[in-house]
Amino acid sequence: MISQLVLFAVDICAVVLLVFGLYFPRHRRRDLVVAYLGVNVGVLAVASALSASNAGAGLGLGLALFGVLSIIRLRSTELDQHEVAYYFSALALGILGALSTTAVWLSGGLMALILVVMFLGDHRRLLRNYRHQILVLDSAITDHVALVAHLEQLLDARVHAVTVQRLDLVNETTVVDVRYARSERLVTAEPARTGARP
Repeated sequence: MISQLVLFAVDICAVVLLVFGLYFPRHRRRDLVVAYLGVNVGVLAVASALSASNAGAGLGLGLALFGVLSIIRLRSTELDQHEVAYYFSALALGILGALSTTAVWLSGGLMALILVVMFLGDHRRLLRNYRHQILVLDSAITDHVALVAHLEQLLDARVHAVTVQRLDLVNETTVVDVRYARSERLVTAEPARTGARP
């Protein structure tokens, strides 16, 4: 019982650190703060209750995972991939907090591992030169080589991948999904120009 309460406390501390220490300072979406906290505490409560009953922990974890997947699938607002990663991190923390069958140090260590991975994987210095945008060009470009050359000149960057999403020959527009890498000089100068914090 004491070990279970310790895990509950560790989970609450971990999700608070995940949400208010990592996610919100970096991305500033207030609506997802409530979602991450609710997912974590909800999974923790359901999995804990079911693990103490005859239903078993497996059923509780399966229901919790199904619920989160349904939320992500049926969402009404668009989520980026890093926001989905935070969803699953909050889910995993809640599940680890409810596993009374494992040692406290093991669950605590796995929670710490999740936080470290999210801290490093979502760090703004990691692969900061690489960008992804959807652009609408004011010309219809059918030749792939010419399209890449035009985008590299327009973005002043090296284009790694281009996918044409829509080519309108009547209105002379091209919608492209482009992944590119900016030069280190431009990336370094950008915070000073925009006033963003490093």
